[in-house]
Amino acid sequence: MTDSVTEPAALRGDSRRAALDERNVDADPFRQFARWFDEAGAAGIRDPNAMVLASAGPGGQPSARVVLLKGVDARGFVFYTNYASRKARELAPDAPAALLFFWPGLERQIRIEGIVERVGGPESDAYFATRPRESQLGAWASPQSSPIPDRGWLDTSYAECAARFDGRVPRPPHWGGIRVLPSRFEFWQGRASRLHDRLVWTRTDGGWTLGRLAP
Repeated sequence: MTDSVTEPAALRGDSRRAALDERNVDADPFRQFARWFDEAGAAGIRDPNAMVLASAGPGGQPSARVVLLKGVDARGFVFYTNYASRKARELAPDAPAALLFFWPGLERQIRIEGIVERVGGPESDAYFATRPRESQLGAWASPQSSPIPDRGWLDTSYAECAARFDGRVPRPPHWGGIRVLPSRFEFWQGRASRLHDRLVWTRTDGGWTLGRLAP
């Protein structure tokens, strides 16, 4: 690779901020997630709700992108999207999905695996109503993941939507939430000498089973 300022292999660091011990974590991974999520916010992490969403298309081809977590409860993790987008097409109900939160300032990762479901209309309506008007119009203007001729086409589409909706902007019928229903959590805490802590919660009939993985 030419014109590289620094070779990636030369970038090194060590993790020494904290530890992750079975004796100090919550038996419920959702509560453990809430604890770490609040700590990320308190630490000033920018966009702590940013998460990598991984899906798979026909033939098993994986794809990943960053989306924003917009809701979490005992059922799962919710984000919103255009249902005609590539990610939504790959995430039909009951399809597998994976999430990754990475907070380098805390030397922490959370990996989540499960299947997906569509969020109900009333819940999607309620969230859409909280979005800024500009974002609401954008949901109408952009045929997400579809080819368009140029930026000017998108700007024109947005202007047409702004003229069409001069008052309240309703939720587009092709736009709504997707919920990831976890069956597995992995919490990763960086440690010295690459001997990181990795604790795994796996869903069972009786609740959750906690275990440890080698780094």
